Amino acid sequence: MRNLVVGVDMKVPLSNGAFVKAINFDNAATTPPFSSVIQEIIDFSPWYSSIHRGTGYKSQFSSSLYEKSREIVGKFVKSDPKRDTVIFVKNTTEAINKLSYRLCEDHKKCVVLSTCMEHHSNDLPWRNKYQVDYIALDENGRLCLKDLEHKLKKYDGSTALVTITGASNVTGYKNPIHKIATLVHKYHAKILVDGAQLVPHVPVNMKPWGSLEHIDYLVFSAHKMYAPFGTGVLIGPKTTFEKGDPDYVGGGTVDMVTHDYIRWSAPPHKEEAGSPNIIGVVALATAIKTLNYIDMKYVEAYENNLTSYALQRLSNIPDIELYGDKEHYGDRVSIIPFNIKGIPHHMVATILSYEGGIAVRNGCFCAQPYIQNLLHIPLDEVKKRIDDPTADHPGMVRISFGLYNTYSEIDTFTNFIKRIIRYKKFYLEKYKNIDPPKI
Repeated sequence: MRNLVVGVDMKVPLSNGAFVKAINFDNAATTPPFSSVIQEIIDFSPWYSSIHRGTGYKSQFSSSLYEKSREIVGKFVKSDPKRDTVIFVKNTTEAINKLSYRLCEDHKKCVVLSTCMEHHSNDLPWRNKYQVDYIALDENGRLCLKDLEHKLKKYDGSTALVTITGASNVTGYKNPIHKIATLVHKYHAKILVDGAQLVPHVPVNMKPWGSLEHIDYLVFSAHKMYAPFGTGVLIGPKTTFEKGDPDYVGGGTVDMVTHDYIRWSAPPHKEEAGSPNIIGVVALATAIKTLNYIDMKYVEAYENNLTSYALQRLSNIPDIELYGDKEHYGDRVSIIPFNIKGIPHHMVATILSYEGGIAVRNGCFCAQPYIQNLLHIPLDEVKKRIDDPTADHPGMVRISFGLYNTYSEIDTFTNFIKRIIRYKKFYLEKYKNIDPPKI
């Protein structure tokens, strides 16, 4: 499938001046674009125009394409076109923030249950508006469903939302979203799934309305599924967005305005202030068409095989510290966090890039509480970091695969890891003055 993706055979410079074919194991951050996406944008560009309310042919054409894209997105995750609305935003972070303003009319009376494994984007937006509590983790860093039910009982009908990641951006763990939805609905709450790391890797089905397994809200980002240009998606009940004022107001959000009266447009347009990012939306729709052509079941199976292969190879290397459940590979997406004993995480990532042309990610991955849990960092150490922002930040190295990565790339990577360990003293001296990146 490498021929479907742009830039996979590009060569990058090393610290010695040589060039090697780049290996991108940083797909959980952003994927490269599909060739089909770039070609579609080129083909569409002559017809690009401001959408909605324009009578010119290009405007009508662009408007039709934009609205058709909602259908493509909704169908991809099996949402209900009659009851759900597909709202286009910049990214998953904006989608969650938007819902945080629209979820409850009286925020103070509503409880939101997040988890201890969330990306900051599925934690911070809730804190200043709702009473927030966190679902605990087990010893492997997986979600504890017993604690979820305990907290649903504890708040006795006050829980408005349980918001969970579909797949962790740190460990790759897939949460059993439909099992969780069943439990959440049993206690008359709703569920939001952060699908940023789930939707690009596995088939996702929101399930029909009326089913206990139904996913009420789903969010995800185009840039993690081979579509650049900055688009995200928020899918949820139209009724959520029909009442009240939108969080952003202005052009495109209103049906009638006087100096003392406003009648808002119906959702989704009510929630899409200003001129929308039609290029990003076209890119996302095209990426989804390509993923459908490949078949998400095939994507899931292939990436699972890559992940299992990489875990097996890494687990046989001395001085490698793998995090989370090391025995069960099947219920995770293609993400592996690790460290090398005795070498700071930022130095490992730098060596891989400068010496091997291998792109990884290091740090806390915008999930600091989860990293603190997985690394078993004592509270007094966390407090030291709070008191001294210049202190070294704990973290990990993360590799993450896309559908275009190969077993031979994993072999190259693991062989280079062995080299780093073999010549640990040399690399520690050579890169001792490399400053860690800002978190």
